[in-house]
Amino acid sequence: MGASDRIKADDAGGHLIAFGRMDGAEIAGPVLAIDKAYAATANSTSTAELAALAAPGGERFGLHANGNGRFIIFGGGVPVVVDDTVIGRVGVSGAAVSDDCACAHAAMAAFTS
Repeated sequence: MGASDRIKADDAGGHLIAFGRMDGAEIAGPVLAIDKAYAATANSTSTAELAALAAPGGERFGLHANGNGRFIIFGGGVPVVVDDTVIGRVGVSGAAVSDDCACAHAAMAAFTS
């Protein structure tokens, strides 16, 4: 990817399963990865989808101002869903949003395969 990423994975109860941080990663990245995972699970949708829903005029406009600032509304957070049940969550931060999304979806696929 050419970026310094942080990746976090939790179980459905929010308990940490894994956290990885590349050398040279930004100081804010771990918090963003954690909060992307939280926002995805709390809202039962990816943070990329939340971005559209929380935009001005969207049905969840203002969402980012709730949840004590933990509702991150840009891509990189995904709930891990198996048989319509959320079994965990993944948050990725540190690269371009499209790369964070791709990495989060790859991690989700690894958990569900």
